[in-house]
Amino acid sequence: MSVVEDLRRLEPELRLGEEQATADRSLTAETWQTMQDLGILRGLQPKRWGGGEVSLREQLTNVYELGRIAPAAGWVAGVVGSHPWQIALFPEEAQHDLWGDNPADINSSSYAPTGKVERVSGGYRVKGRWSFSSGSDHCQAVILGGNAGMFDLGGGREIPNYGSILLLKDQYTIDDNWFTAGLAGTGSKDILVDDAFVPEHRFLSHPAYEYNPTNPPPGFETNSSTLYGLPWAVMFNLVLVAPVLGLSRRFLDEWTAETIGRRSNWGGFLRDDALMQMHLSDAEWVHDAAVKKMFEAIDTITQAAEAGVYLDRGERARLRWNITKSCQEVGQQVNKLLRVSSGRTAFVDHPLHKLFQDVTAALGHAFLVSDAVGQYYGASLLNSKAPEVML
Repeated sequence: MSVVEDLRRLEPELRLGEEQATADRSLTAETWQTMQDLGILRGLQPKRWGGGEVSLREQLTNVYELGRIAPAAGWVAGVVGSHPWQIALFPEEAQHDLWGDNPADINSSSYAPTGKVERVSGGYRVKGRWSFSSGSDHCQAVILGGNAGMFDLGGGREIPNYGSILLLKDQYTIDDNWFTAGLAGTGSKDILVDDAFVPEHRFLSHPAYEYNPTNPPPGFETNSSTLYGLPWAVMFNLVLVAPVLGLSRRFLDEWTAETIGRRSNWGGFLRDDALMQMHLSDAEWVHDAAVKKMFEAIDTITQAAEAGVYLDRGERARLRWNITKSCQEVGQQVNKLLRVSSGRTAFVDHPLHKLFQDVTAALGHAFLVSDAVGQYYGASLLNSKAPEVML
């Protein structure tokens, strides 16, 4: 039985878990264990550490389906499920730090460089606050984003040395501040670091390897599968897009079921209204196109990695533009369908209310805002100066 088939079999339990997670503002232990048992959280972890090492297409197909069934769980599965893939890029010593005692240990993340990462002898000093760390209650470590000085690109150009730094559980605390209207069950709380020393091997500089095909990340020495040759920024975009599109599929299904039974104030059923029919067909078209864009991006980066082809920044921008723009367009369709729904959607117990709030919350993620990558892509087409964007 496939993971998708298992998810559909477990749908009643997962939906109940979603309700409880929303009330608790964190995934239930039962839902977390189900995701572990099905292998979704460790699908991208190297086999040598007991993970599935499945293809990105298979992993995100599973995430999409979980997002349809239980949006908060789908979001956490997408984000947290990507982290074993990234840990596999770190030096072997960092992999042992996290997985040496228990390969099932897993980390949450917060990539925006809002705290301070300072280079010191033998490593880095870390302090500050980082927000939106989904699934952090259930994790044993965290990856934080930070700028550790400047990185020399050559030719007199320098950019911030943005990187991912791994902290273990005893080096940070969680601020229980996740009180939100949407995706409450993700438990995306703040991470607080007072003053932690992190050794050199637990910092991974993105510009050092993202844009230099001759300098692969250190984890390649032990994790040589082409799975780990995917570009990080496109990859991270995709793991956010998959649960959002699954969630939007759920919204469309619920809206359709509601509309089929709704009576018009002027007699008859709204399902026979030509405008309602067009609203739905528009939304279905946008959703289906977005899913195709997602899989096209997955296949493009996978095939490039398998062929040893380096994707330049213009192509990465195109892929990220396609999938983030698609997500935003799906969000617009969800907004439009809610506008022509019953006024009772204002009530929090209406089937569409929570789903709409979930979509709205998800699309607020910085990596799903399409403007910057769209500008970069357009500038690259026009052979014009482009803004600095993590691609």
